Amino acid sequence: MMQSSPFNFRRAVILIGRLVLGGIFVYAGVAKIILPNRHLWPMFVLKFSIATNLSTFAQQVESYKILSAGASDFVAHTLPFTEIVLGLLLLIGWRLRIWATLVTLILLGFLGAVTRAYLLHMQIDCGCFGVPEPLTGITVLRDSLLALLAVLMTTFAFIEARRPHPWSAAEKPSLSAQNLS
Repeated sequence: MMQSSPFNFRRAVILIGRLVLGGIFVYAGVAKIILPNRHLWPMFVLKFSIATNLSTFAQQVESYKILSAGASDFVAHTLPFTEIVLGLLLLIGWRLRIWATLVTLILLGFLGAVTRAYLLHMQIDCGCFGVPEPLTGITVLRDSLLALLAVLMTTFAFIEARRPHPWSAAEKPSLSAQNLS
């Protein structure tokens, strides 16, 4: 008889966190690369459009006035691809504790930047999903909820890693081993 159900509250939060945060990260990364300028045909225009989109995102990152122009440019050219990779790794679930920790740290960084900009009454675009979106209290609330989900998912992933999986049966001594004793 199994000691516990293979699907409990912690595992449900981990699964929901993986699907929600993984999907959002993939979408956010793709949106930052493709959505602002939708010139998808021909291919040379796509390349130009991606460069334009990343430059637009660099301006959005720079508008937070946290990083220098060079650092903003670096973040804008690496963050969308990092988001896509981390989102896919969350969806796959391979080495979850590592990627969940990174996603949590990134989301806490986003939350800090968005909260700072909101409290300073900066009239800027969020830059969260590539398209211009004004920074409002709803943005801060959304980022807070996503960060909370990420913290819960990461914490529960570490807790679940310490426990044996309920489907793995405890080894029972075999009859021949008992007879030899």
